[in-house]
Amino acid sequence: MSAEPNVRTLTINGEEISARSDQTILEAAREHNIAIPTLCHLEGLSEVGACRLCLVEVKGARRLLPACVTQVAEGMEVTTHNAKIDRYRTMILELFFAERNHVCSVCVANGNCELQSLSLQLGMTHVEIPYQYPQLPVDASHPRFTVDHNRCVLCTRCVRVCAEIEGANTWGVMGRGGQSLVITDLKQPWGDSETCTSCGKCVQVCPTGALFEKGRAGSKVRKHPEFLPYLRIMREGEQP
Repeated sequence: MSAEPNVRTLTINGEEISARSDQTILEAAREHNIAIPTLCHLEGLSEVGACRLCLVEVKGARRLLPACVTQVAEGMEVTTHNAKIDRYRTMILELFFAERNHVCSVCVANGNCELQSLSLQLGMTHVEIPYQYPQLPVDASHPRFTVDHNRCVLCTRCVRVCAEIEGANTWGVMGRGGQSLVITDLKQPWGDSETCTSCGKCVQVCPTGALFEKGRAGSKVRKHPEFLPYLRIMREGEQP
């Protein structure tokens, strides 16, 4: 039998707070209304630390640490915002924009995009990193949905929600680095997938315009990822 989590006392931005020993810095911060930007994190899904936007400074650590996968510790001193952290976060956002083709004015998620909202929130006004301008495929073979790899930020939310909530394990990641792509099954066209249940959960959790429902664009795009915690609680309650 596992031991109950103990209480840890730490400081975030000079404010002393308490947290359970099994909590991450991100969970503890949000529990105390301390904002830390994220993109790959989504309540109800496992953490992967993919986007690195939640980097924080922990006293004594030799580098910035991702808050979503760093557990709290007794006496930990955390800083969530300073010139260094803000510079790193802006650089990370610029890399997202430069690596793929995020042209907001012609994106189906314009006005309803978490990447776009974060850039405004963090005051990013331009991109200094050279654009890569990749020519990536758009798969519209599914009768209801489309995947545009040009707008994917590889947050793996679709992969995790399909595996952890739907249980279909349709989505995966192929390749490494800038050549990585999310794929269905063994790189089959989405419309030919034998495992996809067409539930649409992957579309609902996508933070950009990479996954979208056909016939919906701009102001009509309304995603509701907040359903995940409730769905997980309900399913766990059904288990014997």
